[in-house]
Amino acid sequence: MSTQNENAAGGGARGKPPSSKLVEIEVNGNPVEMAKEEASGLEVKQAAIAQGVNIQANFVLQQELPNGSSKIIGDDDPVHLHKHLRFTAIAPDDNS
Repeated sequence: MSTQNENAAGGGARGKPPSSKLVEIEVNGNPVEMAKEEASGLEVKQAAIAQGVNIQANFVLQQELPNGSSKIIGDDDPVHLHKHLRFTAIAPDDNS
């Protein structure tokens, strides 16, 4: 009977679904772990907030590109997440 319970609860020994892999990104210099490989801009901000990054959901999210420039990511824009991906989130009224 314990075998049936283990199989029902854990799905057997063949493993975890691909979505269980954590991807670590960076938001405002802070590490943020994401549980999936694609997220919206809003989901990135929400995950950062939940993990203690001092931003708000209405902040403007920018992806920092390797060439030193940045790209604004809208709340509904999909982002393919991977290691070393860096974002900056700034208040919408920040004129810096």
